Amino acid sequence: MNGQMNHAKAPSAVEIRGLCKWYEALQVLHDVDLSIAKRERLVICGPSGSGKSTLIRTINALEGFQKGQILVNGQPLDRTPERVGAVRRSVGMVFQQFNLFPHLSVLENCTLPLRLVRGLARAEADARALHYLEKVKIPEQAAKYPAALSGGQQQRVAIARAVAMQPDLMLFDEPTSALDPEMVKEVLDVMVGLAGDGMTMAVVTHEMGFAREVADRVVFMDGGRILEEAPPAAFFDSPGNPRLKTFLQQVLR
Repeated sequence: MNGQMNHAKAPSAVEIRGLCKWYEALQVLHDVDLSIAKRERLVICGPSGSGKSTLIRTINALEGFQKGQILVNGQPLDRTPERVGAVRRSVGMVFQQFNLFPHLSVLENCTLPLRLVRGLARAEADARALHYLEKVKIPEQAAKYPAALSGGQQQRVAIARAVAMQPDLMLFDEPTSALDPEMVKEVLDVMVGLAGDGMTMAVVTHEMGFAREVADRVVFMDGGRILEEAPPAAFFDSPGNPRLKTFLQQVLR
């Protein structure tokens, strides 16, 4: 699975060129260039405050930027409502927090966007939602409410809800960081399964085992810059950047 993709020839799902972002006087992204090929599994890692979550949040316009360009499926991302809406319909996202509606059942959480955004009839939305709840291995929880589920189960519902929209690209922003350690594996197992289905994925995570197993390419960020990117074998076994070496020593202890 790892490193088999020819990125030079594969069409791009995302192209980021010269991206800069400031929060008032604080610059948090510095001239970032990054492409994500269709069907690629990209992992972005780095210390806290490195800009990795900010970077992927710019891809679906949850964060703005002041300089540079982002193209999603070849179309430039600007701040017009039409373009932002089009990008968000084609890009799914899973956050650290599950963001489920507490007053809706698991099934209703998954069908609501299918009906409101995709315009599916109830029966079709129910069938698609149940299909993806089966893929994340919790179809038996469909009638329950989020409060009755563990954190790992809630995150799997959030993944099913996002993937049921059948986006062109899935973004994961530290999807296991809010979970108890014993729940991390169940969520990572679901993501490994999605990767095996050929989904285009960009994942911000500290889970280096996942990166080694699943990623086609791993990117290291620090100080708002990409300092190194490589296939997993080279990234972990022969890192070139001194800051990456220090980071790996800390997270792989």
